Amino acid sequence: MPASETPMQRERAKTIYEKSKPGRRAAVLPDAGVPERPLEDLIPANLLRSEPPRLPEIAEPEIVRHYNRLSRRNFDLDSGFYPLGSCTMKHNPRLNERVAALPGHARLHPAQDPQRAQGALELMWLLQQSLGEICGLPHVSLQPSAGSHGELAGLLLTRAYHADRGEQRTKVLAPDTSHGTNPASVTMAGYEVVKVATNERGGVEMDDLRAKVTDEIACLMLTNPNTLGLFDENIAEIAALIHEVGGTLYYDGANLNAVMGQSRPGDMGFDIVHLNLHKSFSQPHGGGGPGAGPIAVSDRIEPYLPRPQVVRRESDNGGGPSFDLEFDRPKSIGRLRGFQGNFGVFVRSYAYILSLGADGLAEASETAVLNANYLKARLAEGRAGERLPIAFERHCMHEFVLSGKPMKKELGLATLDLAKRLLDYGFHPPTVYFPLLVDEALMVEPTETETKESLDAFADAIEQILTEAESDPEIAKQAPYTTPVRRLDEVRATRRPVVRQPLGD
Repeated sequence: MPASETPMQRERAKTIYEKSKPGRRAAVLPDAGVPERPLEDLIPANLLRSEPPRLPEIAEPEIVRHYNRLSRRNFDLDSGFYPLGSCTMKHNPRLNERVAALPGHARLHPAQDPQRAQGALELMWLLQQSLGEICGLPHVSLQPSAGSHGELAGLLLTRAYHADRGEQRTKVLAPDTSHGTNPASVTMAGYEVVKVATNERGGVEMDDLRAKVTDEIACLMLTNPNTLGLFDENIAEIAALIHEVGGTLYYDGANLNAVMGQSRPGDMGFDIVHLNLHKSFSQPHGGGGPGAGPIAVSDRIEPYLPRPQVVRRESDNGGGPSFDLEFDRPKSIGRLRGFQGNFGVFVRSYAYILSLGADGLAEASETAVLNANYLKARLAEGRAGERLPIAFERHCMHEFVLSGKPMKKELGLATLDLAKRLLDYGFHPPTVYFPLLVDEALMVEPTETETKESLDAFADAIEQILTEAESDPEIAKQAPYTTPVRRLDEVRATRRPVVRQPLGD
């Protein structure tokens, strides 16, 4: 124990189990006033514990301090710049949090009878209409709980569409720049993944695509702009090729923040779109949820949407419209989850759309693209331009990808070393080693909510790290120094993950 460490610092360093005292409680509940029944009468014997759970016994203030300390051990968007490529880690307006916390929203039970939840159903229906307009597709389901869940839903819709036509298709096309969840979702849906190459401009290699488009193809999964931050110049021809063989075109909406109000996937020819409400539409992103990955579809895919579907019904007696859950959908792929989704996410997202309006959404995308191109230009200067060149030198959209290959060759620094050192400068690292086709990749997404000063400070930090590495590369190789936990053995963590923390006696 360092001599400079105070007793209070030593006390704070203890784990919650070390602070536990037998019999200590955060609260003492009053007598229930009813006869107590033995647990054996209420719960089957085979489900009862043989001994009490080894949980810490501490007072309420210590519980609060415990979670407060844990919260400060994580980097978060309220602490600093979070340029995590392909994740759109932007500021979430507090107004939307306040709206979602209103009692009528926060206390609504998911099993409430639709007749007594008209306001909630109306909000969900209006959100469906708004997302459909943004995507250029007329039908929306809010059920999927995340982007990957939306991907699986889209592939199940594709399967149902082809099965209804008597077709047995076995393959799904996915570019080599696609998100890792794309091939995983394809496999879960029972299809074979066929990889499509990337051309020298960062888009789909058209000759490779043409060679692989056959009547075995059920779908092409595409992100546009893609994970290189580039808008595919051949999207109209791509859509025509897939539709000519009867396939569906699926849009991974992870990068929608670049094109909201500017272009619509439906207008590009896409049949199915998933949207990440926890990326583009204000729901806080990260920490394991909750999230939402609604899907928007064209007319030909609509019969297969999950049930129940939120619908608006006109009154027969001249009264106002009502809202309901429609279960009578004979071609539906069925339920994707219990109830209708994470309602608080819907409230935040609809509040965000209303507060910005159509012009505001368009401006958000414009600013996201402006910020990305500005930061790309700043990083093209000085040492960063030499050691971290842009992977595809084109006007980017909301994000861009650098290659750390020269940095590794000339300074001996891997992309991971640079990422870890950025933590000491107060910045969350960008996404590293993705997409896989770029050596030592560094994917940067500044989003629209960062100021010019934040972007300049980030560029200056990278320049300082590279300058520092010219004289002493070991500094970055041993980083970070200022975080609660130093560099971990990530290879060991991947190969031998500890997913269950053993509790002390």
